[in-house]
Amino acid sequence: MALYPASRLPNVGTTIFTVMSRLAAEHGAINLSQGFPDFSPSPRLLERVTHHMAAGANQYPPMAGVPSLRAAIAAKVERLYLAVYDPESEVTVTAGATQAIYTAIAACVRPGDEVIVFAPVYDSYVPGITLNGGHAVYAHLRFPEFRPDWDEVRALITPRTRMIIINSPHNPSGSVWSAGDLAMLETLVRDTKIVVVSDEVYEHVVFDQDHGAGAKPRHESVTRYPGLRERSFVVSSFGKTYHVTGWKVAYCLAPRSLMNEFRKAHQFIVFTVHHPAQLALADFMSEHPEFADDLAGFYQAKRDFFRQQLQGSRFVLLPCAGTYFQLATYAAISDEPDTRFVQRLTKEHGVAAIPVSVFNPDGDDQRVIRFCFAKNEATLAAAGERLRAL
Repeated sequence: MALYPASRLPNVGTTIFTVMSRLAAEHGAINLSQGFPDFSPSPRLLERVTHHMAAGANQYPPMAGVPSLRAAIAAKVERLYLAVYDPESEVTVTAGATQAIYTAIAACVRPGDEVIVFAPVYDSYVPGITLNGGHAVYAHLRFPEFRPDWDEVRALITPRTRMIIINSPHNPSGSVWSAGDLAMLETLVRDTKIVVVSDEVYEHVVFDQDHGAGAKPRHESVTRYPGLRERSFVVSSFGKTYHVTGWKVAYCLAPRSLMNEFRKAHQFIVFTVHHPAQLALADFMSEHPEFADDLAGFYQAKRDFFRQQLQGSRFVLLPCAGTYFQLATYAAISDEPDTRFVQRLTKEHGVAAIPVSVFNPDGDDQRVIRFCFAKNEATLAAAGERLRAL
């Protein structure tokens, strides 16, 4: 007689990020696998956390988040995207973006519902769907451009489609959806009951796209599109923006009716989020609104530096329009499967990366791996020296 019930996630093991970071530590490798910076956040941000801890903000904050931070979030979204969200009823602070996405799924997906995701798909989406009784349906971002095929998406929509989860800028590919992509999605979901979850955690890390002379790169948030905004949960992350991934503080935007359902689940999944960190982020956002605006240039310089480090190597770099991830093919180096190649790269050459096939439901392997360039230049230079030697 079995002591435990059958696993609800029988095909899920330890996440690839944990596996590769552990392997990097065991072999003393430069860790370009897991997506976190190796540099510190602003000293002012750290000072504000300390200040609020000393001032007594050490007990439960409001379930939806401290009012000052929700107001700062709403002000930022209105400034950037001209979209007005009520901080009281349409903004919720979450314990990271993964929790926000899971909570949106838990609030909406019922047994038998279908949820369309785009492969390569970030690894937390499908387990969240499965745990809530839903069925993941895969659209494909076509290699090597990683663009959505809207005819495929249209064919996948059925009366059972409850949700579509999108991610732009896209992890792991670094591709960025265009205004045309969002307009197509808006058209496809019109007159349906489909809910959208838009993972926009890299919203401030969009690079040198062509938007006309003198135009800055532009993130196409679903909040810009009325037909999407009225049916969407929009998720973003302070960790990615302010170099504090370990704080696990993010937020979700949604119209009042959807947010009401989101908060019903949120209060029992996590209830609330680290109090002094919320207050510190609110202070920092009001003092330094330009910080997020300058982030794209900051990371574009790192992208360009890392790409320069791989010149003369046998890696072939794919385009990177956003995020802090660079994809590269290694077909000129080895015909090994990508999971085996990254293990050998870590153990024998001292650089850890992520195999892209793990994000594909069928394990489709294009011999492509993902490097994180959210690192100091010294780290990137040392990695580049090792990678050029292959």
